[in-house]
Amino acid sequence: MKKSFYFITVIFFFIAMASVASEKGDEVLVYKFNIKQEITRATWRQTVQAFEEADSLGAGIFLIHMNTYGGTVVDADSVRTRILQSKIPVYVFIDNNAASAGALISIACDSIYMRPGGSIGAATVVNQTGQAMPDKYQSYMRSTMRSTAEFHGKDTIISGNDTIIRWRRDPQIAEAMVDPSVAIPNLIDTGKVLTFTPAEAVEYGFCEGIAENIPEVLKKVGIEEYKIVEYKPSWIERIIGFLVHPVFSGLLIMAIIGGIYFEMQTPGIGFPLGVALLAALLYFAPLYLEGLAENWEILLFVAGIILLAVEIFAIPGFGVAGIAGILLIFAGLILSLIDNIRFNFEHVDVIRLGVAVMTVVIGVFGGFIISLYLGKKLFTASTGPFKNLALNTVQDIKEGYLNVESSFLELKGKKGRAATVLRPGGKVIIDDEIYDAVAENGFIDRGEEIVVVKTEAAQLYVERDESPKSVG
Repeated sequence: MKKSFYFITVIFFFIAMASVASEKGDEVLVYKFNIKQEITRATWRQTVQAFEEADSLGAGIFLIHMNTYGGTVVDADSVRTRILQSKIPVYVFIDNNAASAGALISIACDSIYMRPGGSIGAATVVNQTGQAMPDKYQSYMRSTMRSTAEFHGKDTIISGNDTIIRWRRDPQIAEAMVDPSVAIPNLIDTGKVLTFTPAEAVEYGFCEGIAENIPEVLKKVGIEEYKIVEYKPSWIERIIGFLVHPVFSGLLIMAIIGGIYFEMQTPGIGFPLGVALLAALLYFAPLYLEGLAENWEILLFVAGIILLAVEIFAIPGFGVAGIAGILLIFAGLILSLIDNIRFNFEHVDVIRLGVAVMTVVIGVFGGFIISLYLGKKLFTASTGPFKNLALNTVQDIKEGYLNVESSFLELKGKKGRAATVLRPGGKVIIDDEIYDAVAENGFIDRGEEIVVVKTEAAQLYVERDESPKSVG
């Protein structure tokens, strides 16, 4: 009897365990991805990461929690394409707004659920000031909205003896969300862009249901047992978001200018140049990943640095190369901060452009001023913490130090003629000897008479000889 009791108990235990395992097996993994900000390159990059993680976890549903007023069409189109290619059913819960680019992404999803008081539509392409873009942009958006609605196919409805075939999501309605010239009887007249309330979206097939929250959405879908895994931006994404902040961009510009300044004050290639290169990398890399900095904008900055270096180290004085270099540096830094298409700025927000200009101007001049200040504080002979890194002693001529032969110093006041054109550097002939020389004022043509006005660092400085000539 006891054996029978134990046997029955064991059987019931295994039945119970099998039942629990069965219930756990029915649990659906819901992967949740938030779009609650402006749709940008970062949104597209994070969408790719989210789908990859959802696939690796074997998610049963990919759920987008949306509340956005829109964003860039290019990035929204990339997100839309990824949704249409997904093997996992994609649902979207519109928690208030799905405007413009958000409407396009929502229509791409397999099922749409909306919160009471929410809206979907208003997908006209506009610039940052809210003005409609030219028709070439609207045409692209119209066709994209139509094709996205058509992707979901048609439903066959049998009513009595009649068979009705209709689009699950009407492409003409999707187009009316973009084009105010589209009129749909009993829905919208020309001159207006279509935006649906939740009830209207349900009536016209652009919403599968109305829900207050995500658990209610899952209940309407018929999912009772589920586990939600939410996408969390990686540490790289967080760093990128931090680096593209205008304040930090300004600090990086200061580091670039400061590094270049200190490198110019020290011989050879050293630590300051490394700081400048690292700051430039941290400045441009996240902007490039965000889709703001293009290759040509980075090349503008590099070309500016090269021209400025040529002006400083190869060409005496300061002229066209130096000015062009400064302009290219400013252009590269500013253009990298704004979402322009080549030199087309019609859709660039004036406020954003102003922020970009101020960020660069403050960064450049702030970096230069701080560099001058730190140069005195850090390398002062008596108090600076890095005083041993700088040569502060002077070998004064009055104390008997000479850096050139005494005969070279005696050339001051001597006269001769220009052996080459001095622009301002060149060569002169004095007492049948050829010397390197620099014109103090303007250019001196070959053959003109000159007079040595000073000698410094083994270099002659000359002027035209304007003294009266004797007539004999």
